[in-house]
Amino acid sequence: MAFGDSLTAGLGVAADETYPAELQRRLDALGLRYRVINAGVSGETTAGGLRRVPWILRSKPEIVILELGANDGLRGLRVEETKANLERIIQQLQQSGTQVILAGMKLPPNYGHDYLSAFERLYPDLATRYRLPLIPFFLEGVAASNTLNQADGIHPTAHGYRAIVEMMLGRLQPVLKGREKMRNGAKQ
Repeated sequence: MAFGDSLTAGLGVAADETYPAELQRRLDALGLRYRVINAGVSGETTAGGLRRVPWILRSKPEIVILELGANDGLRGLRVEETKANLERIIQQLQQSGTQVILAGMKLPPNYGHDYLSAFERLYPDLATRYRLPLIPFFLEGVAASNTLNQADGIHPTAHGYRAIVEMMLGRLQPVLKGREKMRNGAKQ
């Protein structure tokens, strides 16, 4: 389950160009049997994500890639509130037996050093506390690229999403292969 905001939903690109669609193609090509569900909602904050957790859990996901918090930061919401919401999301997902992979975010420099530092620290802090695989920056290699972002400078193009998935696979593959081994071991 790809659980996030407009970066997950794929604002501005066709449904088959989003990162969840690209991830599905790559997993299929690697022979990893997973179905990727795009649970991205444009404009979503961590508070909205927290309200959606019961809906997410109805699908009984094995793994959730959690990409939320950018809209909180862009709106200047309190970092403590963002962190608390992400914690509650992670706790509920983990209590259901879902493996969470946390995708970190960064903000433009105009938010001030103290706010930026606190915001960027929350992702590695949560990953450590809850023993989560961490994608340090979801837009690594894509942010600020004129060729990999749409005209708004925020949302990736189809090429940008391919670059994100390529970067992401290094963190995902060990988790996915480990889950597949557990699945196959349970069947025998």
